[in-house]
Amino acid sequence: MLIHPLPDPIAFSIGPLKVHWYGLMYLVAFIQFLVLGRVRARQPHMAAAGWKGQDLDDMLFYGVLGVVIGGRLGEVLFYHPIYYLSNPLEIIAVWNGGMSFHGGFIGVLITMWLWARKSGRRFVDVLDFIAPMVPLGYAAGRIGNFINAELPGRVADASLPWAMIWPNIDNLPRHPSPIYQALIDGLLVFVIVWLFAQRQRPPLAVGALFVLLYGCARFFTEYFRTPDYEVHFVGITISAGQMLSLPMIIGGVLMLVLSYRSYRPKPFGTRQVNR
Repeated sequence: MLIHPLPDPIAFSIGPLKVHWYGLMYLVAFIQFLVLGRVRARQPHMAAAGWKGQDLDDMLFYGVLGVVIGGRLGEVLFYHPIYYLSNPLEIIAVWNGGMSFHGGFIGVLITMWLWARKSGRRFVDVLDFIAPMVPLGYAAGRIGNFINAELPGRVADASLPWAMIWPNIDNLPRHPSPIYQALIDGLLVFVIVWLFAQRQRPPLAVGALFVLLYGCARFFTEYFRTPDYEVHFVGITISAGQMLSLPMIIGGVLMLVLSYRSYRPKPFGTRQVNR
């Protein structure tokens, strides 16, 4: 049976400065945003809409603020409010892990709205542009969780070939849930959204597809993750992550319907006239 290696969470030290693997995974996420963003900006329909690689540096600054502040506040408010109220100094200790995707998602929505106003772009166009770059960044964060031995999976059948013992939890075989989420919520969602975004789509469609797919993927993978807490409603038990993903599923469906119903493609042969 596999055993979690429990690596040192500190990747390396430079004098008194300690660089954590979790922080490095966020650096990987931001670098992939810049790399994929430049590829996306060169796609014909994106270039025709005026997107340029130079837009990404400014967007990344706003996005980092949204991810870090929103992600940490989401962790505090959605999952462990009592603990952090009792230990307020721990709120800023992001290098120890503990970031909520749903909180970071809300934070990014807010900062991208601010960036859209500053740049004179429509908010829906900004969402459509950045949506394909989000899933791989999320996957990098989940790898960071795995290195930190966080988010252990539920107990698994010992016959499962990749069942893993987490020595920091107990000696029971468990699902490596951060790996599941990196592969399904991250990599799989990225492939689908990236391919969908290769062509011109109705405004909001790309962003809506990401919201819907992530909500569905996260709802599924939560079945393999030890829940932070569970909610019981009319005889149904759902985890905190599933409860937070339901609005994304519903919202994603509604946004997709709205996007396609309100879309009026230009008649063939027409051209845009700049005045």
